[in-house]
Amino acid sequence: MNLPPIILASTSPRRSELLREMGLEFVVSPAHIEEAEHPHLSPVELAKLNACRKARVIAQRYPKALVLGADTVVSLGTKFYGKPADRADAARMLSELQGQTHQVVTGICLIHLHGRRHRLFAETTHVTFRALTLAQIQDYLARIHALDKAGAYAIQEHGDRIVKGIVGSFNNVVGLPTERLAQELAQMAEHLG
Repeated sequence: MNLPPIILASTSPRRSELLREMGLEFVVSPAHIEEAEHPHLSPVELAKLNACRKARVIAQRYPKALVLGADTVVSLGTKFYGKPADRADAARMLSELQGQTHQVVTGICLIHLHGRRHRLFAETTHVTFRALTLAQIQDYLARIHALDKAGAYAIQEHGDRIVKGIVGSFNNVVGLPTERLAQELAQMAEHLG
């Protein structure tokens, strides 16, 4: 793919790792913005909104680069699960999610200001948790660093202990829907090449 320089508007080590696995070269330039919280928005709308807000801030600084903004939202019904405040909050989240199927939505915004190109999309993965006891939840939380993860878990870190099954992209739950992202980047390359 013939793409302009790529800038990832995120400090997420998981997103960086996924981009490297895709064979992409990029620079990290995080957008330090307060993520919007709108209870009247759907998870897809909220993920897209925050992804766009992050990408726009960085695109203003680098108009000739292709900026990738991303945001992941974990939800069960109408309730959203962000990053836990502390370990007790993480345990509360996992207690509410255990035995249920929840949604993980990642919104992606690709902006190339100079080329006047903009792509906005979201992918949803359905994740079913095992029925968990409080002891199993505490054991899981002792194994990972949950405070920087939406929903207080990382599917790629001991996920088999809590996850019964998924429908959709595994990498989407990690932080980027790489399959869809590869398609979107190929389309961007056609228009920018």
